[in-house]
Amino acid sequence: MIVETLKKQNNMKKFILTYHAPQEVMARMANATPEQKAAGMKPWMDWKDFMGDKIVDFGSPVMGGTIVNSDGQTEVCTKEISGYSIIAADDLNHVQSLLANHPYLTKNDGSTIGVHEYAPM
Repeated sequence: MIVETLKKQNNMKKFILTYHAPQEVMARMANATPEQKAAGMKPWMDWKDFMGDKIVDFGSPVMGGTIVNSDGQTEVCTKEISGYSIIAADDLNHVQSLLANHPYLTKNDGSTIGVHEYAPM
């Protein structure tokens, strides 16, 4: 089963999804109770089940970041990236169909998903 899944994924393009949420949404999640956090994860688990073998890496939420400049200096990253996932799909149209019911896009709270195709190397 695992070998079949890997073969299928190897025939598809890979896309990294970057999740972007406004600061107030992130603050609300940070202050949520354990019960609220568990309830908030249910739609994510449902989406993961829907995706099946198209999930390459389910990903993770991420915390604030740091920019590292070419001179080695650092600064706080102000980009609103709140997490990522990596998926396999045929093309951008396929990705869009897979995201039709994604929990990030059904909240209507200003959250968005960036879609970036892996570049051939």
